[in-house]
This record gives sequence, structure tokens and C-alpha cells, in this order.
Amino acid sequence: MIEPLLIAELALMGACAGFLAGLIGIGGGMIMVPFMSFVLTAKGFPAEYILKMAVATSLATICFTSLSSVRAHHQRGAVLWPVVKLFAPGILLGSLIGAQIAVALPTKALSILFAIFVIFSATQMFLDRKPKPTRVLPAGLGMFGMGNVVGLLSSLVGAGGAFVSVPFMTWCNVKIHQAVGTSSALGFPIAFAGTLGYIWAGQNMPDMPPGAFGYLYVPGLVVISLASICTAPLGARTAHRMDIRPLKKAFAVVLYILAAYFLLR
Repeated sequence: MIEPLLIAELALMGACAGFLAGLIGIGGGMIMVPFMSFVLTAKGFPAEYILKMAVATSLATICFTSLSSVRAHHQRGAVLWPVVKLFAPGILLGSLIGAQIAVALPTKALSILFAIFVIFSATQMFLDRKPKPTRVLPAGLGMFGMGNVVGLLSSLVGAGGAFVSVPFMTWCNVKIHQAVGTSSALGFPIAFAGTLGYIWAGQNMPDMPPGAFGYLYVPGLVVISLASICTAPLGARTAHRMDIRPLKKAFAVVLYILAAYFLLR
């Protein structure tokens, strides 16, 4: 039986992650992985499994958050579906490979990798560099290769890929709202393939805690997903009513603090 306080903590986490997914295109991993780690540590889960379970559960919830978010962005014409189709095959392959690499890594190495990912994401948000006006998205193999990179990195750290795909698309002169909307659509193939990889890799592991399916913490998935799908459309609507660049800079400061915590651990 899941405790009421744990339900409340997971629901609050999901609500925040869903809103941010709709608002600035992140899949929620930057928020969910640190706080899932706090929650699972407090529950007394085996230390060697905590971060991998947090990453796997974060990825699984992104399956639901991305669907809710992309629907809201699609209604506003902000999803570039031809770009999604070019990205998706490489993303699926990269996500499956990334999950296997993450499971093989020691927890300390994965923690350091996650901190680096958060610092990189925060810096991209903070700098907001302007691209050359002639730059455009690559075609064919270029997009497949970029999809591999996005999928692999995302499944390593439990993110929806926006930390790479949004800066990349804006660097190629895609409008910020379209980059965010398209990134929300890319979140589903990243999360689906990565989640399958973590479930497969976590089968038959010794001393798995109750509620675990492979490395996936099922109670966390259910509660966080229900909360996030309610708030993701609200975040998307808010994004289309405001300039989100100043907000991204403020959020970047929070990410630097989270990265420092993981490095200090």
C-alpha cells in the first residue's frame, strides 16, 4: 500500500514536471530525476538502484506528459511533423542503446553524467545564442545522426530530449515556440524506447524493492503521470501567451543548484 504522503509528494512532482514540459519543452527529467532520487532514498531503496530507477521512472512518465503536451502545441500549429518524422528513427535507436549504457554504468558515474547534463542544459537556456540567418536543419542522414545523439543522451539521464533538440532547432533558425512544440512530440519515442530498455535491463536483478518492474517504479509512474497530464496543457497554453526566454534564464539558475547537489553527493 502506497503511503498518502508519498502520493502527495509524487503528485506535486508530476504537476511541476508536466507544467514545465508544456511551458519550455523539457521532458521533466531535470526535475523528476533529482526529486525521485530524494523520495526513493527516503523510502530506503537500495542505493545502487535509486538513480537508475529515478531515470527509468522519469522516462516512463514522459510518455504520458509528451502526449498531453504535444496535443496542446499541435492545436496551435507549433509542431513541425516533418521534422518529427526525420528525427524519430534515430531517436528510437539511440534511446535503446542509451538505456543499456546507463544500466552498465556505476551509480557514481551516472550521477556525474546527470550533473553535466543539467549544467549543459542550464547554460543553453541562459545564453540564448542567436543563430546565423542562413542556417537550416540538416536533411536525411544528418537528422538521423542527430536523432541518435538526442535519444542516447536522453535515455542516459531520463530526459525528454529538449535539452538538446530545442537548442539545436533554434540554432537552425526554427522559431522558439515551434522548437518547443516539436520537442514535445519527440519526447514520446525517446521515453518509450528508453523505458523498454530499462525494464529489460532490470529484469531478475536481486533485492528489487516492491513496486519495481525492472528498473521502473510503477507506483511513481502512475501518480506522476496522472498529475503531469493535467498540468502539461496549462504549461503549453501559458507558453503561447508569453515570452518564455526570461523564464528559461530563471529556471537555469535552479538547474545549476540541482547540478551542484548531484556533484556534492
